[in-house]
Amino acid sequence: MNGIDYPVILVLVAFILSVVLTVLFKKLFTRLGGNLYTPIRGGTPRAVGIAPFIVLLLFFPQPGNYLIALIGIFAFLDDIIGRKKIKGLPFEFGQLSRGIGMLLVMVIGYTYFGPASILIALMIQPMNIADMQPGTTASTVIIMGLLMAILLYLTTGNPYSPALILLIVCLGYAPLDYQGKIMMGEVGNHSFGVGLGVTYTLLAGNMATFHNWGSGGVFIIVLILLLFTALLIALLRQKNLKNFLETNLQIPNPRYGDLLMDVLTGGGLGDLLRRIILRKRTITIQNRFLIVLGMRRLFYNPHSV
Repeated sequence: MNGIDYPVILVLVAFILSVVLTVLFKKLFTRLGGNLYTPIRGGTPRAVGIAPFIVLLLFFPQPGNYLIALIGIFAFLDDIIGRKKIKGLPFEFGQLSRGIGMLLVMVIGYTYFGPASILIALMIQPMNIADMQPGTTASTVIIMGLLMAILLYLTTGNPYSPALILLIVCLGYAPLDYQGKIMMGEVGNHSFGVGLGVTYTLLAGNMATFHNWGSGGVFIIVLILLLFTALLIALLRQKNLKNFLETNLQIPNPRYGDLLMDVLTGGGLGDLLRRIILRKRTITIQNRFLIVLGMRRLFYNPHSV
């Protein structure tokens, strides 16, 4: 095709479509208002992450796009309905919707990726925390997407990996997010989280096959990459997270372990689990080593206050 590879054209189309859809949904959600528009920063359309979600459905290879479709649908329901309590139950609709989506990713993903599908679903948690600060989720996807694209190229020899698609789609979406003019919403950060999890699993599969490590080796490699992603998010959000832990949770002099634990266990789902496990109990951490590890944040129970 005049010397231009077909994969190159696909990458370019994915980028352009991500840019165009991002602008269109920004304008649409601004007009629609409701839960798709928040008064934050003088008025900001939410859930514009539906733009990269749609592009990933079209260009991210199977079976990864199946899992992105699953989580994206349930996440967008969360974005549309907002934080509504379910009568007689101890959680919100959004938590239920997100939880169902994560379970489906684990169950259906198991067919394709084995035990690593659990970690693919759990990637939603750190990416959700990242999205509480403009540009942080985008930076995480760009950094980890670029790293995965390089590593997948080195292990397969194919430059057109799913990681490259993830990176390109995020680059098309990101500029307005960095400017604070749009918010990704659950549909965006959940979709990117699952997409990253799939690329981690593909890389881990290549490495495990070469070294004959089996499914256990794949699981461990993906777990390491998940933790590395959480560390990166804690670093990117360091200032805001420290202020949040000190001001809102009254955790004095937060350590890096506290930041990491907030990324791994903070937010609605983490607090729901604390409510189920700890109920109204308060656990005070005084051991210096445990404090360094972030146990104060891990065992902080908002339901005991």
